[in-house]
Amino acid sequence: MFLRLLFIALGVSSDAFAVSISKGLSVERLRARHHWLVGLWFGGFQTLLPLLGYFAASMLQDSLAAVDHWIIFGILSAIGVNMIREGVYGKEEGANGEEGFSWRQMLPAAIATSIDSFGVGAGLALLGINIWLSALVIGLVTAAVSIAGLRIGYVVGSHWRKPARIAGGIILIVMGIQILLDHLMNA
Repeated sequence: MFLRLLFIALGVSSDAFAVSISKGLSVERLRARHHWLVGLWFGGFQTLLPLLGYFAASMLQDSLAAVDHWIIFGILSAIGVNMIREGVYGKEEGANGEEGFSWRQMLPAAIATSIDSFGVGAGLALLGINIWLSALVIGLVTAAVSIAGLRIGYVVGSHWRKPARIAGGIILIVMGIQILLDHLMNA
């Protein structure tokens, strides 16, 4: 069961990984603080949302399932469009890139990448699985892959900053479109 849980954690953390790569692409100077912020925001929300999903179980799942794909699409597209705009028009962040790690930037990204975890938590409730251990594993795995994604994005972005920023924005928009289409086609 732990191996299954690990695969679930890797699956739901993939969005946070991709967004973290995009964050790494857009920062000029990566600090240890940025690693902690990315890990705490994404890992924290990936821990919280399965717990909420578990306790809300099927009561709210149907209501959220009707609009979650639109929410994710909107948030990822807005972040992606902003990254493309910065890449095209050359708007550079400060030397340490603090703006990209503010709560105004991190909160929507953390929510958008964690909505699927709400459904995972609800599913775990139906299976009677230990939610505390599950949420902890999902959160820790997400924090680790987010930190790795940030680092990967930074290494790539340090050589190809503007094109990488544009590519990162396009990737986020494509992810949003893919999530939207998946939900609309399976509805």
